[in-house]
Amino acid sequence: MERKERPGTRFHGRVDANGRACAQPGCEEPGEFRAPPLEGASDGGPPRFRWMCLDHVRAFNAKYNFFEGMTADEIHEAQRPTAGWERETRAFARAGAGDQAPRWADFHDPLDAIAARYRRETAPERNDGKPLSGQDRASLKVLGLAPDADRAGLRRRYSELVRKFHPDRNGGDRSHEGELQRVIAAYQQLRQAPAFA
Repeated sequence: MERKERPGTRFHGRVDANGRACAQPGCEEPGEFRAPPLEGASDGGPPRFRWMCLDHVRAFNAKYNFFEGMTADEIHEAQRPTAGWERETRAFARAGAGDQAPRWADFHDPLDAIAARYRRETAPERNDGKPLSGQDRASLKVLGLAPDADRAGLRRRYSELVRKFHPDRNGGDRSHEGELQRVIAAYQQLRQAPAFA
């Protein structure tokens, strides 16, 4: 069995060089291992990593010292078992507040990828103060009911729509079956909703 000169591309972060040379001056070995960029070597965009051969990246890693430039007190503070746990974090939800939108005063969301989740269709509140979920509002829209409808009104409207769309009431015409199924599903959802309990 023939022995490979170098291990495979998955060996310790090795990435196929594709003609890229080691970043160490004077070295002609392929640059297959990623190393942090040089300090201050940024063109305004994200920093570009240096690529080195195995020997030079090993030498680079051997010289790396996380604590370089720190005082003895700073080193002691960084090595404490609870270091970092004292930092105050922002609360993502408040107790009893439900799924409310966060305050994004300093947040930049140009694609509206996150804020869209929190947008709600505005609907008048119910007189009885019972909450309506998004699914409740969608079901009310299917039935053509106002947000303040009561249980009796819900049953009455359901009966009207079933008579309107049922094939037996339309001479066997099954063209409204999809609408009938939506009405039934909306009614089943609403009759179990807290607003109609």
